[in-house]
Amino acid sequence: MALSAKPGRVFFDLHCHTSYSFDSLAQPRDQVRAAAQRGLTHLAITDHDRIDGALEARAAAPTGLTVLIGEEVKTADGDLIVVFLEEALPPGRSAVDTIAAAREQGALVGIPHPFDRYRNSLLREASLDSLAGLVDWVETWNARIVGRAGNEQAAAFALEHGLPGTAASDAHSTLEVGVAYNIAPEADPATPAGLLEALGTIELRPGRASYYVRILTPFAKGVNRAQGKTRIKPVES
Repeated sequence: MALSAKPGRVFFDLHCHTSYSFDSLAQPRDQVRAAAQRGLTHLAITDHDRIDGALEARAAAPTGLTVLIGEEVKTADGDLIVVFLEEALPPGRSAVDTIAAAREQGALVGIPHPFDRYRNSLLREASLDSLAGLVDWVETWNARIVGRAGNEQAAAFALEHGLPGTAASDAHSTLEVGVAYNIAPEADPATPAGLLEALGTIELRPGRASYYVRILTPFAKGVNRAQGKTRIKPVES
């Protein structure tokens, strides 16, 4: 799959993992190579609770691909996606405190897969409503969500609260990079201001990860566990 490049258009994904995540075996250099080959212009590397994989990916990125330094951070209330980080955010704090810490770095914040009942999602409606005014986007299409309900609920939530919706591959393997992405005309998501501008004009390109590919995730967890690579422990509240 290669995207049709046109002047002024950008193709970006704000949710992608590498082998620095406890549930992926995909090397950073392979993720960025796949993204470039498939026509993405901007890719946020968002490993679980760390940014060192994103830094390695940025150093290895081919010409034409901009890597955004991001993190999928596990808060006490559920997962958040944060991009434009300079330092990793520790897991385990409240969502509100995590967002505040992200803003101190000038970062942007999104809610990934908010209604996925099989993952660490922000399912509590009270929590979601209170966070709506604190975030910049909602993942309204996550390629790894099983069934339709989770994405449909996310889209309804974003519409109700006037938040931009994004499509995300949530890639944990090289095969998944680019299965879902966003298109924006005349924008440059390489900066926080540019990404905010892009979020106001995006077209979503939803796609689904193969169910066969998804079985790699528990396998990756087992391999990483055997090598002593486990999830970062949350900070004590």
